[in-house]
Amino acid sequence: ETVLRGTSSGERPQVHPAHAHSLTMLALTAVLALEGYARGGVAYSRSSSAYVARPSRTSAIEAKLRVAVVGGGPSGACAAEILAQEPNIETFLLERKLDNAKPCGGAIPLCMIDEFQLPPEIVDRKVRKMKMISPSNREVDIGQTLGADEYIGMCRREVMDGYLRDRAQKLGANVINGLVTKVDVPADVSPSGGRYTIHYTNYAGEGAAGEPGTLEVDMIIGADGANSRVAKAIDAGEYNYAIAFQERIKISDEKMAFYEDLAEMYVGDDVSPDFYGWVFPKYDHVGVGTGTVVNRPAIKEYQDAIRARAGEKIAGGKIIKVEAHPIPEHMRPRRVKGRVALVGDAAGYVTKCSGEGIYFAAKSGRMAAEAMVRLMKGGSRLPSEKEIIQEYIKPYDKLYGPTYTVLDILQKVFYSSNGAREAFVEMCESEYVQKVTFDSYLYKRVQGNNPVEDIKLLFTTVGSLLRGNALVSPDKTFSNPVEAKKRL
Repeated sequence: ETVLRGTSSGERPQVHPAHAHSLTMLALTAVLALEGYARGGVAYSRSSSAYVARPSRTSAIEAKLRVAVVGGGPSGACAAEILAQEPNIETFLLERKLDNAKPCGGAIPLCMIDEFQLPPEIVDRKVRKMKMISPSNREVDIGQTLGADEYIGMCRREVMDGYLRDRAQKLGANVINGLVTKVDVPADVSPSGGRYTIHYTNYAGEGAAGEPGTLEVDMIIGADGANSRVAKAIDAGEYNYAIAFQERIKISDEKMAFYEDLAEMYVGDDVSPDFYGWVFPKYDHVGVGTGTVVNRPAIKEYQDAIRARAGEKIAGGKIIKVEAHPIPEHMRPRRVKGRVALVGDAAGYVTKCSGEGIYFAAKSGRMAAEAMVRLMKGGSRLPSEKEIIQEYIKPYDKLYGPTYTVLDILQKVFYSSNGAREAFVEMCESEYVQKVTFDSYLYKRVQGNNPVEDIKLLFTTVGSLLRGNALVSPDKTFSNPVEAKKRL
């Protein structure tokens, strides 16, 4: 079992040195990094009257306990769904844009479809093949190890998020079409302390400007993304973030046929100095994008480069939507404070190297809500910060902490230079690498542990790195001292 450290206060876990040999196998999950960040689409409208603030709670529990979930993406909707099923908890789900199309590559692992009971119509495309393209334009096709019923689901976030919110609302969650502007934290955040006051602008009416509203609650789940107002209210700390940029491009039916069940991943300092570029198939178009942390001012240059690399395959296409969004690069220093817990992007649950976030958002939202329901014991009590960390943060970190750590290491090793990127693509030719990678991504279980193959892979990695550095030119230098000062 992997030994985790530094999780008592919600800090990021570290992998015990004795398990360093497993890093290579876990790292390979990045090959199926089908989650860049960029989205678009279908409208979902909700009408919801403003909720009037109640007097502050006294020492005795009054009626139902109130929980607000701020943010209606996968993390917030999955949290609200769990809370809404508890009869003695009054659940509120606040989302500013009910037709929101958050920028995202839109890939979900196969296990998520069953685990979260997603219907078939949520999946636009079933990707069974992936093409990796190196800095020298060497192409490696991946996917021959997949079974006939295995695939990566490609979805549009506006469709999936709308479905998950609908489901939570049908189970009893009160959906508010509102933008949270401020959260007042009580002086005493212990279980016997006062209520949190949420200030928001309600957009349920006819006016475009919206109307001010307030909501008093006993607990909050912050699922409001990378720029979380909930996180700021509880002083959860800052994190580095990437900028992801994507264009949705409508191409001809003939060109679209090429991407029927295929996704492409491009690496090279021309498309990103520390990430990758992608072409992901959607319902009737492709998402073409890239991202970077270290040189965010040049994001449009990198976007031009990924379009150029895709070349004739998307030539003549019409850009139907342009999207950009911040992506957290690591977990926040604090993910629980008082009776507030952060989930999804607000907590920083996006993997380095791959940029995968949808599954971890949904899973963290569900785990946080399940922990709260257990601790609230039928709505008869409020939990302490220590209890929430014990029931939510520690189990989450035990399940996924090593994956975050390993992919962080992988990004530093394989995305640091064109030579390393070239080696990364070469390694993907191995059938063993492909099987371990797909199985790890699709089922969120660590695969491999074949000592003979692992040793072979170690030597292959060293050889690939040496060859890669000899084959390609060094990365171009860039300087952005003002931007660099903003990074932690």
